[in-house]
Amino acid sequence: MTRPAGNPFATCRVRPGAVPFFFRDGESADGLVERLRAAGWWGQIVGPHGTGKSTLLAALLPHLREAGCDPLLVVRHQGEGALPEEAREVPRRPGDTGHRRLLVIDGYEQLSWWAGWRVRHLCRAGGHGLLVSSHADAGLPVLYRTSVSRESARRVVAHLTAGAAPTVTEDEVTARLAARHGNLREALFDLYDLHERRRATAGLPTPR
Repeated sequence: MTRPAGNPFATCRVRPGAVPFFFRDGESADGLVERLRAAGWWGQIVGPHGTGKSTLLAALLPHLREAGCDPLLVVRHQGEGALPEEAREVPRRPGDTGHRRLLVIDGYEQLSWWAGWRVRHLCRAGGHGLLVSSHADAGLPVLYRTSVSRESARRVVAHLTAGAAPTVTEDEVTARLAARHGNLREALFDLYDLHERRRATAGLPTPR
């Protein structure tokens, strides 16, 4: 596989949906969907910052649709304590014929206590599913706990750099991950900077 010229650790290449989620042995997207189904379509993905929660949600969305769900993804960032209007309306509307409406909230811990209580109440009253990602336990059935090992970090980096001349070593990937206390997102930002420094040292132009 040949990659276009540029920094393999650029934001556009590491955002959720652009890089695959690497499951642990014996686990799969379809397996998680079945686990969610068994829990009544309510569940949470829990893990520290930068451990792949958003990436996992992006990987699950097409499988949820194949399982007959009608998911709406809502992303909440720091300081966004309220749900957007379209998300507040979702639990009040019935799902499409033959499809279960499923509200998917990435960054659930950002919601205020009131917003979190309200969305759970509305989804429960409407018979809709609720899947969230959170840094802390949100009180829903645990679907998956994310973490980043040295091996999984190396697999992500190998995917990003496939078809390109290597600019970082496996030991450097491990060192950056340790320095960032298992936060792969921050480690990839460090590798972006390292790649740029080595490009400059080699006198290579920065692709536009």
